[in-house]
Amino acid sequence: MSSTRHNWTKEEILDIYNKPLMELLYEAATTHRRHHDPNTVQVSTLLSIKTGGCPEDCGYCPQAARYHTDIEGNDLMSVSQVKAQALRAKASGSSRVCMGAAWRNVKDGPEFDQVLEMVRTINKLDMEVCCTLGMVTENQAKRLAEAGLYAYNHNLDSSEEYYKEVISTRGYQDRLETIDNVRKTNVTVCSGGIIGMGEKVADRAGMLVALSTLNPQPESVPINALVAVEGTPLEDQKPVSIWEMIRMVATTRIVMPETQVRLSAGRTEMSREGQAMCFFAGANSIFAGDKLLTTPNPDVSEDMELFKLLGLNPQKPFIKKMQPQTVEAEDSQYQDLGEKPKWTRPEHKIERNEEAKLKAKELTK
Repeated sequence: MSSTRHNWTKEEILDIYNKPLMELLYEAATTHRRHHDPNTVQVSTLLSIKTGGCPEDCGYCPQAARYHTDIEGNDLMSVSQVKAQALRAKASGSSRVCMGAAWRNVKDGPEFDQVLEMVRTINKLDMEVCCTLGMVTENQAKRLAEAGLYAYNHNLDSSEEYYKEVISTRGYQDRLETIDNVRKTNVTVCSGGIIGMGEKVADRAGMLVALSTLNPQPESVPINALVAVEGTPLEDQKPVSIWEMIRMVATTRIVMPETQVRLSAGRTEMSREGQAMCFFAGANSIFAGDKLLTTPNPDVSEDMELFKLLGLNPQKPFIKKMQPQTVEAEDSQYQDLGEKPKWTRPEHKIERNEEAKLKAKELTK
């Protein structure tokens, strides 16, 4: 029976977020282990296939044409360029490629046809393909699905109340409509937000209400820490603390237990210990590569070194939902024998039960 709820209230989520940290971490880690392998983290690579010149006014984004930033714009990449980048990403351990284009919305025509060919090409490499292209219609979502798209990213960014403080060129309902259009296909949904834009904790809870009450909930929820870029309206915002990120990740894990929680932008400001605590709290995906679209990101080699240090394994592609941990009753067989329960998938139940029985016989001889 699924433990996923779709009726969370802001008050309930705030109560979770504000718990004593040790209690919050314990609950989040326990929830994480019920639904996911705690030693597996997906590595994704984000490519900016078309940079700059966006007509939107998102206050955090250096790609908006109206802001004066140091971002160099470029036209849509070629299919061969994207394939080369995807192969490089796969060789470095990524199982997912996310392609982002600085568009307000997708327009039918040669450029969209080119993106569809990119999706087909990466799909043939046995990698998950995700796109973030702005608003899409139902028909465009269907064409992306037919091309083999695995996920579509469209972040809510913040609560509906605070959203209008950051963006005026696109409404909150526009974002929900795009998610609804994607849901009419077999493409999975990736939708999260950014903390550190000047919002209150109540706004963070409001964003989680909006995401968690979707049915089904998004398969992926990126949690980004604002990277303040000079030239944007939010350039003077101070970085959020690692404790805020840990609390946000943990709360997201509890409220959306089956979702992939993606530790996204802002990792360059996090220590290894801070990132490790985010993984413990339920984050099970990162973006690798020296850039996330246009903002800095840790080098792949640094991430692989951290994985080795923590005993983490990169997740294989096309695992929409990890199988839950076996029930506590089965774990008690190990606990009775003085051993710690081990995470396992349901297909290992028989092997695990037999192992417990043999151990019990040996101890009673």
